[in-house]
Amino acid sequence: MNFKRVVAEQLEELEDIESRSRLVPREALPTGKSALSAPNVLAVLGVRRCGKSIFSHMLAKGYNFGYINFDDERLFDVKTKDLDDLLQALYDLHGKIDFIILDEIQKVPGWELFANRLRRTKRVIVTGSNSKLLSGEMATSLTGRHIDITMFPYSFREFAVSKDHPEGEALTTFENAQVINLLDKYMETGGFPEVQAFGRDILRGIYNDIISRDILQRHKMRKAETLRHLAKHLATNICGETSYSRLAEQFEVGHVSTVSNWFAYLEQSYLFFKLDRFDFSFKRQVLAPKKVYCVDIGLARTVGFRFTEGIGRAMENIVAIELQRKKALMHDLEVYYWKDHQQREVDFILKNGSEVQQLVQVTYASDRLEIPARELTSLHTGSKTLRCKNLLVITWDYESEERLEGNKVRFVPLWKWLLEQAK
Repeated sequence: MNFKRVVAEQLEELEDIESRSRLVPREALPTGKSALSAPNVLAVLGVRRCGKSIFSHMLAKGYNFGYINFDDERLFDVKTKDLDDLLQALYDLHGKIDFIILDEIQKVPGWELFANRLRRTKRVIVTGSNSKLLSGEMATSLTGRHIDITMFPYSFREFAVSKDHPEGEALTTFENAQVINLLDKYMETGGFPEVQAFGRDILRGIYNDIISRDILQRHKMRKAETLRHLAKHLATNICGETSYSRLAEQFEVGHVSTVSNWFAYLEQSYLFFKLDRFDFSFKRQVLAPKKVYCVDIGLARTVGFRFTEGIGRAMENIVAIELQRKKALMHDLEVYYWKDHQQREVDFILKNGSEVQQLVQVTYASDRLEIPARELTSLHTGSKTLRCKNLLVITWDYESEERLEGNKVRFVPLWKWLLEQAK
């Protein structure tokens, strides 16, 4: 195989995509640049097509770098013994290189030792669409020598920039209706970069690639249709509570452990994530139902069988994604939901160490009268039970502060809260 021709065409394709696209400075760029200041391997992880390759290219720009994309049918049969030949092809094309990007490298068994050898003389970026990239051999071969960044589809601020709107603080000077209209579009299409260029129809292709290539092929699954039905069910019922036993019964799967494994595959591919119910008893926390969210609201609204939950659940899913983004940068942050025996529920509990830092409720309301009393009752009960006075209600378009049983409650519109997280 002519490796030199393959890597030359791959770089040409990547640069062509960049030249035709509206490049958005991703919020994780400062973290990535800081990580590459030391001789570590930078692992850029995240759901397929969320922009990991372009992000890596942005980090390497200004340096002499080489790029290899292993998610290419011409390289499907590449083995560990071929990696040095690929490296030589890069040298032949670029001469001495300072950076090397190994895109979707997990497809090559034994790649970890190769990356470990390269990092001694070069800055190395590896990307992967599976969270297991940083487990197993990599954990052994690169202990203390890798830093990971989890990428997501565009945040609301990044989405605004992709639509040629002012970024950051400038958005707050917009007329209220303009910001709401922008948020409406974000809730409809989500944040995958390609959707902004080619339209929402591409979401089905992204979803099918994740299911087929990152899950069914990777794990050599035999019950493909059952897995597809399970994923569609989860996309249809985002923000809802579920359990492995309930799913096993619903899909007539003989063993609960099988469903547990399937859900792990969906999580490892970054398609879905779950939140545990907070409990002071770890055993009860483990056994309690989980709440499930999709990595992108546009994806959930496109592939779900129906979306009857309305804007409130869409808002909650967007907040959940943003908290996952924050958690990826603040490794001590833990995110849960809370529910008591009387079914009073708080959507999000933010915890750092032994301290519950904030209680967050999400509700579709544009004025104070639209906020259901049960939402505030649950917030107050959760505040007393968890001994936390930092209370937040994320609304659609209502902003205020008031006292609730002696505690201050802040009401913030979703668009404003999303921009606050980008600071």
